[in-house]
Amino acid sequence: MSVKPAIDYKYDEDKYIAEFAEYINSTYEQHYGSKGVQVLEMIMAQGHGTGFCIGDIQKYAGRYGKKGTRDDARKDLIKVLHYALLMLYVHDNELG
Repeated sequence: MSVKPAIDYKYDEDKYIAEFAEYINSTYEQHYGSKGVQVLEMIMAQGHGTGFCIGDIQKYAGRYGKKGTRDDARKDLIKVLHYALLMLYVHDNELG
């Protein structure tokens, strides 16, 4: 069996993916309510997952660089990625 050589990422994608995974993991402690249900779960159950995710993508993309510090702008980019990933879930699982 041959092993693929490690990819030499030109744009540090491997580092950003690792950071993104760490961010997503941290959100699970923040977003669950007292009964173990995320608000997003209720939104999706009501059939509003697409609008919610796309709306948040637009919100965070639109405020990029307009609020707070450079670090705040970077956090907005991470949030855009997170909501895009959630939208991918909606697309694959709920839009038939």
